[in-house]
Amino acid sequence: MKFGTKTIHAGITPDPSTGAIMTPIFQTSTYVQEAPGVHKGYEYARTQNPTRTVLEANLAALENGIDAICFSSGLAAMDAVLKLLNPGDEVIATDDLYGGSYRLMTKVFGKYGIKFQFSGISDLGKLDALITPKTRMVWVETPTNPMLNIIDIEAVCQHVRDKNILVCVDNTFASPFLQNPLDLGADLVIHSATKYLGGHSDVIHGTVITKNTELAAQLRFLQNAVGAVPGPQDCFLVLRGIKTLHIRVERACHNAEKIAAFLQQHPKINRVYYPGFESHPGHEVAKKQMRMYGAMVSFDIIGGREEDARKVLSGTHYFSLAESLGGVESLIGHPASMTHGSIPREERLKVGLTDSLIRLSVGIEDVADLIEDLEKALDQI
Repeated sequence: MKFGTKTIHAGITPDPSTGAIMTPIFQTSTYVQEAPGVHKGYEYARTQNPTRTVLEANLAALENGIDAICFSSGLAAMDAVLKLLNPGDEVIATDDLYGGSYRLMTKVFGKYGIKFQFSGISDLGKLDALITPKTRMVWVETPTNPMLNIIDIEAVCQHVRDKNILVCVDNTFASPFLQNPLDLGADLVIHSATKYLGGHSDVIHGTVITKNTELAAQLRFLQNAVGAVPGPQDCFLVLRGIKTLHIRVERACHNAEKIAAFLQQHPKINRVYYPGFESHPGHEVAKKQMRMYGAMVSFDIIGGREEDARKVLSGTHYFSLAESLGGVESLIGHPASMTHGSIPREERLKVGLTDSLIRLSVGIEDVADLIEDLEKALDQI
């Protein structure tokens, strides 16, 4: 089954009781049993819900996994993955990553005896230098947020394969349409389904997908035991969004390519971060492991003044100033004060995340309107 067909059909069949082509929203908290333990496969809605079951089957197919375990948000999914670890374990993570991921690692799990080290792990030498007998996981974002660095997933997986180290890839920026980490050797792939999977800025949702039956069983246990599960309407909305995933992401990627080219030649822009440029240090790896180069673009204002960045951020019309990404509408954001505000400034600056950096989530509007919108905003500085 090809990807575009998977988005619409994988794991999905018409409702057997009515023939409804859309998976119903099973808005129930419990299920009637004929006798204790005798039921139709569902006992209690924290543990199972038919709408969620269909979504999980669909997500597993999109990432070529055996199981997908859904959660109430991307961070709830990440929380479950980190709960696979024990006190004393060590994690090596990408040094350029989502601020909420950094906060969960350092402020929550750090106090339970799990050590996190952050590094530019696209350099396998740096990765090697950090591995100890206690290392149990490598946490990868690629493309990274917000600097759009590229990490060779297959190379990292091969490098740690014989060291009893799990590799978890946050695939939120790419989506399953552009990149499939499990096929490259990763043990776990995580998504904030709020973003490209949902695609319409109307739901909060997260998922973890794996090919490993033991990991799937552990995550299923945590899903039920902790209870950070999505409601059936949330699952319905993600299912609805996935049906157009390939069309939306492809259009957004084409728009991003044209916007990045426009920004690159603009006299008020210092630097544009976009892996589709041949000059991008990760371009060849992105070309190898991604189908397109994504719809995220970051850029720095010449002169590095935050006040100039703020003029641009408040000067757009079609690019809405908001957190999040991956919706049909274009968004503009200021990582230093918004999505990455929980990371200390000195740590942000180490990876190039300046106070004048602007991040774009390019949507599916007419690209001519988007370019004109940015041009007018840049005229204000």
